[in-house]
Amino acid sequence: MEDRLQKILSAAGVCSRRQAEAYIQQGRVTVNGRPAALGDKADPQRDTIALDGRPALQPKARTVLMLYKPRGVVTTLSDEKGRPTVAGLVGEARGRVWPVGRLDMDSEGLLLLTDDGALTNALLHPRHEVEKEYLVWVTGFRPGAEGALARPMTLDGQPLRPAKVRLVRQGAGRALLSVVIHEGKNRQIRRMCAQCGLAVTRLKRVREGSLSLDRALAPGQWRPLTEGEVSRLRRETFLQE
Repeated sequence: MEDRLQKILSAAGVCSRRQAEAYIQQGRVTVNGRPAALGDKADPQRDTIALDGRPALQPKARTVLMLYKPRGVVTTLSDEKGRPTVAGLVGEARGRVWPVGRLDMDSEGLLLLTDDGALTNALLHPRHEVEKEYLVWVTGFRPGAEGALARPMTLDGQPLRPAKVRLVRQGAGRALLSVVIHEGKNRQIRRMCAQCGLAVTRLKRVREGSLSLDRALAPGQWRPLTEGEVSRLRRETFLQE
């Protein structure tokens, strides 16, 4: 639950509320790496609050899960339309973790869920350029279409970083492509393919950064990340251990 920073710091025994206000005004307090302002709020269960660059609260064990999101499931914790959600798949972890980014309802594959706010922000921040790799099954394929998909293009009037595209295999008017992007715009790969005259029939995220989808997981299954996997993600996003 969110609360004012000075109240959080005081309740944790770091300092008095008045002293916390002074620290904030002096620019000594950050939330998830960003300087805080007086009046800012944070959630001590989700956010990393630091004083003079060091964690101000007693560190807690963080949870990071790898889920194989199946098609037909929305990437939210609740849905007003009553559709199945990723929260319903992670069982006992419900209420403690949230999804890192999104996979649209018609897509499947690797989805991270965590209660670590700093890791979430680091993985999603554009400056870290965390790669996301997808396997994309398309129709309407013609020789050279993979090259067109890798050229610079725009969505909603904004330029995209060129994708890395590799032809995995092809048939009569069909193909399986590997597409690597950094951004995560709404239905980005489907819209990119549409611009090149390709229709996506299946889309599966298989990698985020150095982390690949565990082949032992069936759709709807999940497992906690190992300490080594979490450490690699944190190093890739320049978070201190």
